[in-house]
Amino acid sequence: MRYVFFPSVVLLLAGCAQFSVDGGMSDVASGVQQQIGKEVVKISTDAQAGRAREKVTLLLAGTLSAEQAVQVALLNNRTLQAVYNELGISEAEYVQASLPPNPALSLMRIAGTGVANFEVRLIGDILSLITLPRRTAIAAERFGQARYRAIGATLRLAADTRRAHVRAIASRQQVDFLEQTRATADAAARLIAGMGEAGGGDQLDQAEIAAFRAEIGTRVAQAKLQAHRDHEALARLLGLSGAGLDFRLPRELPPLPLSLDSLNDVEVEAIKRRVDLEIARREVTALAKSLSLTEATRYVSMLQLAGIFNNETANPLTNFDTAINRGGGQVDLQIPIFDTGEARTRTAREAYMRALNLLAGQAVDARSEARVAYETYRATYDIARSWRDRVLPLRQRVSKEIMLRYTTGVLAGQGLRVDLFKYLTDTRVRIAANAASLDARRDFLLAAIDLQAVLTIGGETASKSASTAKTTSIDMQ
Repeated sequence: MRYVFFPSVVLLLAGCAQFSVDGGMSDVASGVQQQIGKEVVKISTDAQAGRAREKVTLLLAGTLSAEQAVQVALLNNRTLQAVYNELGISEAEYVQASLPPNPALSLMRIAGTGVANFEVRLIGDILSLITLPRRTAIAAERFGQARYRAIGATLRLAADTRRAHVRAIASRQQVDFLEQTRATADAAARLIAGMGEAGGGDQLDQAEIAAFRAEIGTRVAQAKLQAHRDHEALARLLGLSGAGLDFRLPRELPPLPLSLDSLNDVEVEAIKRRVDLEIARREVTALAKSLSLTEATRYVSMLQLAGIFNNETANPLTNFDTAINRGGGQVDLQIPIFDTGEARTRTAREAYMRALNLLAGQAVDARSEARVAYETYRATYDIARSWRDRVLPLRQRVSKEIMLRYTTGVLAGQGLRVDLFKYLTDTRVRIAANAASLDARRDFLLAAIDLQAVLTIGGETASKSASTAKTTSIDMQ
């Protein structure tokens, strides 16, 4: 008997999954490298933490570009490290699921008048052994999902960091522009005050310019508050605090590109590249295997085999002078009288169909999101270019002419001299135009980031679907 049992144990152990050296991070690193060309690392030791800090310090030494900001976030964001820890947990669950069940040992001793009975039972769960390959395959799919979730979380952090980087620069640039406008208003106020001292000023003009200065001061305060918020939002994604908050950003947003990137078929790109769709596909595969396993074990949900050895000592009272040894076996089988497994089978089938429908729905959403993102990308580019090439140049011509007429009295004889009210109105319009132009450039840069995100990780709809799929996975375990 042992010559049959020993090779079976060896084969079972050979089929068990083993822990990887890096906890599944090699697939995550290659996926991230392929998508955005950035380095990721799971920090598990003090040495790894030290190397990551050195790289982060080096990146923060100069002006922080968008690409550098993304790399800092991928190395320094602790929430991302927690996602990588979840990947390690998933690998542990996969390895655990691949192990055969431990045999149980039952010991029993009964003693009475003149005799003692000792019994040993070695019990094995035969059903678990039979279904082990299928359960291992299901766990492998779950581990594959966890790897893609880690890739998705990494790409999402990269996209969020790019957005925060753009917003932080744009809000700081708005502050700089308003500060320049306030300096101009201060100069005008000093000029009018000087005219008043010389007897040529007007109290209404002085009141107007004072109100304008107060208005600009309020706008500057609001812009500074927004800039501080955007700076802190970026710092959170970068995982920085304390002295690390003093990182430097470019003073201006990057200029508009000369031309747009052309995508022949954004819908196909989204279906091919999106991580959330791959997670949903693996969910369907895992639930299909789970359904097959449930159907195979519908009527037999418990099957155990036990080997029995019984030893009864000599009993002088019954004239038995020698011990009696007995051996045998026992099979435990649950009889499906009341629970025929119909409920478990229906649950598994409905869960599979739910995952299949969610996948189909996500595919439809992915195509729609890709179309919307690409149209937004093109439209925001046209809007930003219109502000840059048409609106601002015309606005500057108007402002230049108004300034000329206000300061020199050109054409005053024809009654066309511009008063202070007209000058201040033009200044307000010019401030709004410059702010709108900057917002348009910011919106285009954000739209470009959103387009790449839609093609790789999906938008809000994808996040909700991924959460639903994850809940499905948990329910089925």
